[in-house]
Amino acid sequence: MSNQKKSSSRRKKKSPPKVDPFAKREAQKYENPIPSREYIMQHLAEVGKPMTLQMIAELLKLTEADEIEGLRRRLKAMERDGQLIRNRRKGYGLVKKMDLVRGRVISHPDGYGFLVPDDGSTDLFLSHREMRSLMHGDRALVNIIGVDNRGRREGAVVEVLERNTQEVVGRYFHKRGQNVAFVEPDNRRITHNILIEGSKKRGQAKHGQIVVVRLLSPPTKYNPPFGEVIKVMGDHRAPGMEIDIAIRAHELPHEWSKEVLKEAADFTQEIPEALLEGREDLRDIPFVTIDGEDAHDFDDAVHCQPRGKGWLLRVAIADVSAYVEMGTAIDLEAQNRGNSVYFPNRVVPMLPEILSNKLCSLKPHVDRLCLVCELAIDFYGRTRRIRFFEVVIRSAARLTYTEVAEVLEGNEKNFPSPQVLPQIHDLYSLYQLLLKRRQKRGAIDFDTVEPSIIFNDEQKIEQIVPLIRNDAHKLIEEMMLAANVATAEWLTARKMPMLYRIHEGPTDEKLTALHSFLKELGLRLWGKVKPQARHYARLLEKVQDRPDLRMIQTVLLRSLQLAVYTPKNKGHFGLAYSAYAHFTSPIRRYPDLLVHRAIRHCLADKPAEEFDYSFDETEILGEHCSMTERRADEATRDAISWLKCEYMQDKIGLEYDGIISGVTAFGLFVELEGVFVDGLIHVTALAEDYYHFDPIGHRLCGETSGKVFRLSDRLRVKVVRVDLEEKKIDFELA
Repeated sequence: MSNQKKSSSRRKKKSPPKVDPFAKREAQKYENPIPSREYIMQHLAEVGKPMTLQMIAELLKLTEADEIEGLRRRLKAMERDGQLIRNRRKGYGLVKKMDLVRGRVISHPDGYGFLVPDDGSTDLFLSHREMRSLMHGDRALVNIIGVDNRGRREGAVVEVLERNTQEVVGRYFHKRGQNVAFVEPDNRRITHNILIEGSKKRGQAKHGQIVVVRLLSPPTKYNPPFGEVIKVMGDHRAPGMEIDIAIRAHELPHEWSKEVLKEAADFTQEIPEALLEGREDLRDIPFVTIDGEDAHDFDDAVHCQPRGKGWLLRVAIADVSAYVEMGTAIDLEAQNRGNSVYFPNRVVPMLPEILSNKLCSLKPHVDRLCLVCELAIDFYGRTRRIRFFEVVIRSAARLTYTEVAEVLEGNEKNFPSPQVLPQIHDLYSLYQLLLKRRQKRGAIDFDTVEPSIIFNDEQKIEQIVPLIRNDAHKLIEEMMLAANVATAEWLTARKMPMLYRIHEGPTDEKLTALHSFLKELGLRLWGKVKPQARHYARLLEKVQDRPDLRMIQTVLLRSLQLAVYTPKNKGHFGLAYSAYAHFTSPIRRYPDLLVHRAIRHCLADKPAEEFDYSFDETEILGEHCSMTERRADEATRDAISWLKCEYMQDKIGLEYDGIISGVTAFGLFVELEGVFVDGLIHVTALAEDYYHFDPIGHRLCGETSGKVFRLSDRLRVKVVRVDLEEKKIDFELA
């Protein structure tokens, strides 16, 4: 009998609360509040079956016409966001109960794709057949149908939640006499050609021109997408056009709406008096900004002073949340953009210039509103106390990395701001302490080189040089890390819905391949099936003097997953933090703005349940911001690839030293040393042998000669072809 009681108690469902626990939050957001998404989902889970609009209204005791209309809109929004799905009988059911996976589609140029789930679980493979009705960036609900022959979870599309592509830029093709033309997208992840039907939809476009197409209908399982030409960009790419093409090819929002411009016009360069009330006055403290020579927006300033045997660090960040209120046109556009996008010689900002370059930029000798993260750090480098508060500051100096680096090397003679020299030395002392703490923690420090492009007056590449990271770069980076991890810990302790910046370690598949690769080299990665960052760091330290260091480092780096935004705290593997968030750049990253709003909510002593964002809303925003970050990376990579091809056009026939940067079944990718340009030696150009690809060893092996080409090997190559349209460079062995 007792066993039966235990069994029935285990089966008993948790009843939803009688009163909506998020009612206050809804009342703050809406004039006529309706039950929250969480409350609706709890009731649907309790009922255990799909319900129609009328049934849900009766369940929630909603009788007024405006209440039912509000519920209808909410259910439709929940359906759009993939929380609910409506069946053929018009009943709304919980997606999670139907074993469906919600996420963003990532297309591969070869025609297949993957669904990246919102919940952070393993990606789902989508076959060519499933991708017929999808385009890169769409959001979809997918059913798991099994595992393919490579061990990947495979999905089938149930419903497309949101279409990501509205406009496409590409080359226009039209044969004389034919009624149908088509546009081949410039973005290789968009694998569908866009059909243009009828002369009216072709506009003034001519065969071979670069055009912008508006989609009239998305692809289906049986039909390609159809569109109309809305703009002719030109016959070929003129200087500067490559960035315009990249912006349009990746659909980066780049124009301000009338509503945004109207709101922006209400701001002046003076801080409104009302916003100064209740803030601590830190204008006498000599904060400094340290950025690159070409920086235009300064969103962080730092100050450090000895405190007993430890330090008091203050990181002041521009208080964008004081100006950009939730739900305004500027806020919604910033959310849509997700982040600023930095092209060579051009920026697509997240916020209008009056905010990004003026009111929120911590320029020297002017008053600015900030949120300060104040950390009391002991002589071991441990944070003993965290305090956030709203302030007004006046930056004492705008410094550059180069200027600060010279001071740290002992050259103070030409330093432009001698009054802050003590501040620089204090910051450096704290940096050295935090660096020791970082090393003890076991954070991974990959030694990578970033190229910097120098342009001539015609906006063409004159030179590509390495961007040297000096101690000034590392100093500021360490201060920002300290503030970011403190932010995550502080908000976590208050149980706030928030976006963490997570970075997970290797997947099982990648870890198995990594162990096999290292075993061939006589190396091992400690930690067995669950290595930690310190194990990676220990291995990197061990191989510093090996000639194959670069290859080992590259393989270790590629074994890790991409960092993303999510409300689920899974820690940051690479930095070896148990919790990490982005707090330090609200001018150029929307997740930072959300974190600022969470901090100010806590400072106002409001409970977490009344925060404007629910867990589900932050999950959707996290996926969106992760997507906009990837979109920005792809757009800038495309523009830079074209610029590099243009730079190499007059260098056909020249020979260079290079390093193998990638090995595939179809050939070797080689990066030219000192030039930072990549190209391909196709496997067919490797003469007089048959070469076989070894994915574990990252190498091509000659069948007869025994010749081996391995990742990070040095080669002498000759430039044989540059294709501007495909953004590809071909090499052959010299």
